Amino acid sequence: MSENRQAGPADRPPTVADVLALPVLAAGDPRVVAGEEHLDRPVRWVHITELTDPASFLKGGELVLTTGMPLPDDAAGVRRYVDELAAVGAAALVMELVRRYHRPPDALVRACRARGLPLVTLARDVNFLEVTQVVHTLILGRQADAMRRTQRVHEAFTALTLRGAGPEEVLRAAAEMSGRTVVVENLVHRALACEPSGTTAHAALADWERRSRTTPATDRAGVSGPEGWLAAPVEYRGERWGRAVMLPGALPGRAFGPDDVTVLERTAMALTIARLTRPTSWERTAHRNALRDLVEQRHRSPADARARVAALGLPAEQVRLVAVLADLPREQDGEATEFRLSEVLTATGVPALVGLLSPGRLGVLLALRPARPWREAVERVGRAVLDAAPGATVSVGAPAGDLADVARSFREAARVAEATEPGRPLPSGRCFHERSDIGLRRLLYALRDDPRVQDYAERRLGPLLDHDARHGTDLVATLRGYLDAAGNKTVAARSAGLSRETVYQRLRAIERLLGGDLESGEQRTELHAALHAVDALRAPPVTSPRPGTDEFSPGPRS
Repeated sequence: MSENRQAGPADRPPTVADVLALPVLAAGDPRVVAGEEHLDRPVRWVHITELTDPASFLKGGELVLTTGMPLPDDAAGVRRYVDELAAVGAAALVMELVRRYHRPPDALVRACRARGLPLVTLARDVNFLEVTQVVHTLILGRQADAMRRTQRVHEAFTALTLRGAGPEEVLRAAAEMSGRTVVVENLVHRALACEPSGTTAHAALADWERRSRTTPATDRAGVSGPEGWLAAPVEYRGERWGRAVMLPGALPGRAFGPDDVTVLERTAMALTIARLTRPTSWERTAHRNALRDLVEQRHRSPADARARVAALGLPAEQVRLVAVLADLPREQDGEATEFRLSEVLTATGVPALVGLLSPGRLGVLLALRPARPWREAVERVGRAVLDAAPGATVSVGAPAGDLADVARSFREAARVAEATEPGRPLPSGRCFHERSDIGLRRLLYALRDDPRVQDYAERRLGPLLDHDARHGTDLVATLRGYLDAAGNKTVAARSAGLSRETVYQRLRAIERLLGGDLESGEQRTELHAALHAVDALRAPPVTSPRPGTDEFSPGPRS
């Protein structure tokens, strides 16, 4: 087996060159006199012959060993001898120059060159039986290794299937096993998932649709197209969903071998089972994963990000990118809303990625022409969301000019959503919230869980709140009316339906409890902010994010 490892890669049969390098043949001082360009032919067996018509006993791929004793004397007979070997597919002819010949006959050399059959001469005596034993041991050892590798591949993909692995996990396993980039695409040549190996997603997916369309589909795993892709259909009972593709790019000098075919076939089978057992379509999963990677900035480079979204059909250059978040009511079916919104955007021709970022939060990335008004497009998205999920909250971030800024846009949309109280009325003529809507009240609402905000509200208004709770008074309401009236006691009294004297008495009580001066503009501003903080703290809570999520993907609102 040590000779096996020295001879060449273990994922293919030994070649003529591999066998000639074995010590048992190297001892005979081999010299290639014809067919040098075909030494990469695989050797599947060794055949010793002293017959004038050995081809009738061959099946192809044999290394033919001879002493030259049966070689015809006439040139025509030599040509026939070589023609028959070449026609049956012999790997090479090895002739010992010890007994009958001490140099190869010219007719034999010419015939082998004409048919491209490697002719190798041995200057010294070699034990052909020993050659047969060593080479057959090498071949059988590689076959056994190949069987063990195939078994490991089957076991690995069976485990993936049993635990319900999705397309990306299946492709990751395939890339690790093969050392090659693996892609799955749908019927319209959109790359839905890509696992690069030895390259980048940008290099693998650049101009994907055009390259894929020049690579004809095959009925089974096979190599096709100008780039020599290895592809296998993903289908079930005649219904084809797409294909799995293995790219040669990372290993251009190594042809696809049986191991690669086995891995890709099992990849296609695992993808088929995943498609049958998972209700979510590949396209939806691809959109979700692409959005999450953009939001969480998990791409290796901006070029990889552009290549991936472009392969999904989203233009990433010379466009305005707008991030939209839709927080759905607790009882709303997120997948149904996702599907409906995707249909609406597809029907209107708006390029977009749509995907659930968490069970209660839907993310949308719009790619708009720079001249197109983005608020109009977001309004259409918002209307579609509210039609599908009444009670949803739609928030938008500032438009981005590049994919690298999309994460920032989604963060801004998330902050707008955080600052939006459940049930808060929308601005007139709009169905979405944006950054300009965030005033003091909404800012404090977004910061309501910060202990510093809570401490500030308690220090400024705690004594007044305590007094109302203990004595059943309503001094906080009086203070709110006074501050809303910009410190005008007359207006405050009229709004509250109280006499001016009553308001004066209450305000003096408030000053005494808080230890402040309500005539001070600064103190009135501080108290106004404290009242907004108290309102925010008393607002209905939102559902906390699931463990492991961040500000982009909190759970559904209550």
